Amino acid sequence: MAEHLRRWHNARRCPLDLPGRCHNQAARVTMAHMTTEVSRITVPRFMAFKQAGHKIAMLTAYDYGMASLVDAAGIEGILVGDSMSMVVQGHPTTLPVTLDEMIYHAEMVGRAVQRALVVVDMPFPCGHLGSYQAVEAAGRILKETRCQAVKLEGGSEQREVIRALVSAGIPVMAHCGLRPQSVHQLGGYKVQRDAERLMADALAAEEAGAFAVVLECIPAALAGQISRRLSIPTIGIGAGAECDGQVLVLHDLLGLTPGSVPRFVRRYADLGQAVLQAVGQFRDDVRHGRFPGPEHTFR
Repeated sequence: MAEHLRRWHNARRCPLDLPGRCHNQAARVTMAHMTTEVSRITVPRFMAFKQAGHKIAMLTAYDYGMASLVDAAGIEGILVGDSMSMVVQGHPTTLPVTLDEMIYHAEMVGRAVQRALVVVDMPFPCGHLGSYQAVEAAGRILKETRCQAVKLEGGSEQREVIRALVSAGIPVMAHCGLRPQSVHQLGGYKVQRDAERLMADALAAEEAGAFAVVLECIPAALAGQISRRLSIPTIGIGAGAECDGQVLVLHDLLGLTPGSVPRFVRRYADLGQAVLQAVGQFRDDVRHGRFPGPEHTFR
């Protein structure tokens, strides 16, 4: 991680920050290396990972600081997810978050990211108001943030909307299986097992022009069948290891989500406990006069 951060810091430096001008070969080589370091992952490059057998790692991010770190770690894709409604805003579902709020957070993420492909969720109900309004909403996302694509929940029933977005030059990542925006219709966050419907949805999304499809909470064997059938990448979340990539909510991965997390989550850190300990230590130091000390005081 330290090496990733060092490279990220160097790559973000403006050429004007370098001492002097690039008059010698060594400086030119350094500049060429920096350019390589920040080579942006485009939609075509993202799609090509599947044929190359390169597994794709994606995470959510919702602000500048976290997006900077996720990007520096070498993640291929960053999703500004409507999961923000739950993990940032504290709502019980993804439904309350608005288009303006998605754009506000996506703009912060877009400013931070130098390498990863940035995808932004179309919030409810933007994808269900007709093709014209979907294009208008997605157009705002691309114009007002620095993202490269949008994600849209739905498969067969969203075929025409996906086609309209792609025709407008807006790359679309589809989302099949468990669709959090349809949680009330689905009766909760449940594993989706209708193999015929799920295969049809994924194929419809590809046919309409989606460059990738998220498969959420479906049986692993079925996700494998879909992944082998499609020519575009599948990004799994609770869909097993045979998908072409995986995505998780960053707060879940870092242990920042209070309470239980879904079965498909692996917690790679327990930052929630670390934050509690740090804040508690600060509280005690203030109460007992241990902070601020002489080293924290101006003379």
